[in-house]
Amino acid sequence: MSFGGICIEDCKRYYFDENITLFQGDCLEVLQKLDENSVDLIFADPPYNLSNGGLTCKAGKFVSVNKGNWDKSRGVMGDFNFTVLWLKECRRVLKPNGTIWVSGTHHNIHQVGFALQTLKFHLMNEIVWFKPNASPNLSCRYFTHSHETLIWAKKEKSEKHKFNYPLMRFWDSDLLNKKGKQMRSVWTIPLTPLKEKTAGKHPTQKPIELLKRIITASTDEGAVVLDPFNGSGTTGVVANMLGRKYIGIEKEKEYLDLTLKRLNAQKEQAVCSLESFSVSTP
Repeated sequence: MSFGGICIEDCKRYYFDENITLFQGDCLEVLQKLDENSVDLIFADPPYNLSNGGLTCKAGKFVSVNKGNWDKSRGVMGDFNFTVLWLKECRRVLKPNGTIWVSGTHHNIHQVGFALQTLKFHLMNEIVWFKPNASPNLSCRYFTHSHETLIWAKKEKSEKHKFNYPLMRFWDSDLLNKKGKQMRSVWTIPLTPLKEKTAGKHPTQKPIELLKRIITASTDEGAVVLDPFNGSGTTGVVANMLGRKYIGIEKEKEYLDLTLKRLNAQKEQAVCSLESFSVSTP
């Protein structure tokens, strides 16, 4: 059986329908099973390797920064080697004109950038995601961490990649990106709101607005979007919302369960909206 040209027989599918495939397993093992040149877009939110026993501020309280074993550092070279391995597999499954977005902070993004260049990706943009409601710095010895970095790169420099420029110009945007003007590389987007966490919580859940911009900018309807670090499934929720096909890979069953809850809630909302429209139509 195939999904968007992708072989799925040898992978452990957690969920599958005509538009969505979720795999439970290590991203390196699952990626190796997918067909070469079969994916239009990859969004990757890899571990930032922040779980070092420190503290941070959340809702005005001191909380541990530890997120799970998956976020613990392997050491500088261990982290870099892992980054190279999963990016190498991502390059293999991307179509020649496909692109990849990778998010990070100063803890990991420099390794990501170097690894991308080492693997001959062509770097196109560095996006600063500014968080206007970021948590304060507790030690008062550093500047407050109020942004993340996203690198946008394409597989082949010579290939014409997808960029929906007109849609980005007229995006209902923030103060730094005036509607009707070229969208700039600094995006003001608040942290994930509570209304997007009603099905459950993931410690690194990305806001829907962020993924809407990325997927809208980089693909057309029907495109295949892959997230090798599925997490709470925001990439899948947005891909499904925008009429794209989605492949998510995730080790932890609890986060796959969370993803399905969000997708099912999305379906129920769509049905309710359709029924409401049908009732109100004369």
